[in-house]
Amino acid sequence: MIRTYPFLVGVTGGLGSGKSMVCRFLSEMGCALFESDRVAKELQLRDPDVVAGIKELFGADIYSFDGDGAVALDRKKIALTAFSSPDTLQKLNALIHPKVFDEYCNAVRDARLRGTKILVKEAAILFESGGERGLDAVVVVVADNHTRIERAVRKGMGTSEEIRRRMLTQWPQERVIAKADYLLVNKGSLDELKTETERLFQTLLAAAAVVCDEL
Repeated sequence: MIRTYPFLVGVTGGLGSGKSMVCRFLSEMGCALFESDRVAKELQLRDPDVVAGIKELFGADIYSFDGDGAVALDRKKIALTAFSSPDTLQKLNALIHPKVFDEYCNAVRDARLRGTKILVKEAAILFESGGERGLDAVVVVVADNHTRIERAVRKGMGTSEEIRRRMLTQWPQERVIAKADYLLVNKGSLDELKTETERLFQTLLAAAAVVCDEL
C-alpha cells in the first residue's frame, strides 16, 4: 500500500564500525537524522524519571555540577559498572529505551510534516533494544574487530580491554548482518566510505519511491 513519506531507515553497527560517519554522510545528502545514542544522553540529564532511575541504580553522587554550574553525569562510572553487570545494563536500558522511542516517534511526525523523504534512525543496539520495529529498512555497517577496537581507542572510548568488554554486550556482527536489508562494509578510507554511502543513498531513494508517495 502506498503511504506518505518519510521512508524509515535504521542504521546500526557495532562499536567502532563507522555507523556514525555513515549517518553523518546521509544527513549531508538530505536525510533527516535521529541519533538514538545522543538523545539517550540528553534524557539522562533532563528527564526527571530517567534521572531518578539512574540515581537509584548508581547512587545520587553519579550526578554533580561542573565549573559552570551545569549538571554533569559520570558517564565513565556508568559504563564501567553497566558493562560489567548484565543485570544493571538491562535495567538501565529498560529505563531509557522507551523514552528514546517516544522521542523517535516525535521525530517521525516532524519529518512527515516537513515532507522529508528519508528519516535515518541511528542506534548502536537497534536490534537488541527492539528499535527496528516499524522501520522500512535496516542498514548494517561492519568492520573487522581489530579495526573497530583501534577506532574506539583513538576516540577515547576506553582501553582496548574495556572496548572488548563493551563489544561483548552487543550482538556479534554475524547475527546483526543476518538481519540486515543493506550491508555496508567499512574497510577503506573515509573517501571510500563516503562513495559507498552515496551509492547506498541512491538505493534508499529508489526503495522509498516504491512504497511512499507525496501528500
